[in-house]
Amino acid sequence: MTVDEIAAEVAKDIIFFDESGGGVTFSGGEPLLQAKFLGACLEACRRLGIHTAVDTTLYADWSDIERVMKATDLFLCDLKHMDPGVHRRFTGATNEKIMGNLRRLACIAREIVIRVPVIPGFNDSDDNVAATGKFVRSLERVRRVDLLAYNRHGLDKAARLTGDYQMFEGAKIMPERMKEIAHRLEGFDLDVRVGD
Repeated sequence: MTVDEIAAEVAKDIIFFDESGGGVTFSGGEPLLQAKFLGACLEACRRLGIHTAVDTTLYADWSDIERVMKATDLFLCDLKHMDPGVHRRFTGATNEKIMGNLRRLACIAREIVIRVPVIPGFNDSDDNVAATGKFVRSLERVRRVDLLAYNRHGLDKAARLTGDYQMFEGAKIMPERMKEIAHRLEGFDLDVRVGD
């Protein structure tokens, strides 16, 4: 689709956005891999008066983030693990670029929500939760964290990426543990919301 075609499709729902206070979220994959096209789509939505959000890992060059930043009302930023080595083992890359981009973006973005997919045996340890809380608390103007329960539908994708078909198989986060993690993060003066 072209930018104009996307804008025309999105414009059909303006009445619903006006009523709900919602808007358009660009996600993927990683939408910043197509930063030029994404930027043009965001600008088109901006001209229509539509609220825009980008759901991203922020694993991108800063120039790509800058390209979309001015037309993005909300960044939904994934934060998977605080330890660079563990992050590399399970995602194929360290988290250093992501964390650096988050630090820079937190000083200038309109709004950022940190999203943590809580995965038992991966990032739900007390140490990682505390490190996550400390890091997010250090970000200027970022105070909201959304905790997302692990979705087993990603097992096939994880297996393709890592070759490990047993990874997290059967893992399920219990509601009580999600509440404990939320409570610990709230101790860092963060607004924590628990989702499905």
